[in-house]
Amino acid sequence: MDVDRPGPGEELNDGAVTVPRQAATVIVLRGGSQTLEILLVQRNPAQRFMGGAWVFPGGAVDAHEGEGDSAHRAAAVRELAEEAAIEGVDPAQLVRFSQWITPPEVKIRFDTHFFLAPLPEGAQPRIDGDECVDLGWFTPQDALASYAEGKLLLVFPTIKHFEQLSAFATADELLAFATGREVVAVTPRVVMSGEQARILLPGEPGYDTAPATS
Repeated sequence: MDVDRPGPGEELNDGAVTVPRQAATVIVLRGGSQTLEILLVQRNPAQRFMGGAWVFPGGAVDAHEGEGDSAHRAAAVRELAEEAAIEGVDPAQLVRFSQWITPPEVKIRFDTHFFLAPLPEGAQPRIDGDECVDLGWFTPQDALASYAEGKLLLVFPTIKHFEQLSAFATADELLAFATGREVVAVTPRVVMSGEQARILLPGEPGYDTAPATS
């Protein structure tokens, strides 16, 4: 799937590179050994940053949560409770899946750690109606199809995660794959061609020769 521009509110930076803020996200799964469905919440359209986008629950690490892996896990569980009212997730049981760092060419940057977690038994996700205004369960294929049809606003990292997740038939299969897997940070680059901004991933043509951002 061709995605050639930053998401809503992701303004390009014309000054010094911004230090990315630490953040954590939870990809909540349901379906067990039968299927794979993933929870998305819709950000309030009134928000300047990614307003209206459908995202995995998550947010920035708070100062009191410390640093390192334990801080990301604490933030992930806290944000999951705040944005989707899902309680009872053990931070130690979260499965690391990926790490994405916002391109240096973008003004607002995050170093986001993505975790997998099955929906706790009996949990009923709910949105707060303020920061998040809607939620839904999607198979990776349905989410990508809805995006392609213009029915679902997704940002670049979410799209790329769904493309990867579409290779798995069930939640159990995905968790088995990810458990114990080494996670390598991904930092996309934004390359300008005239007035058009294009996002490149490591390994794609032009990534290593993109002009350095200072």
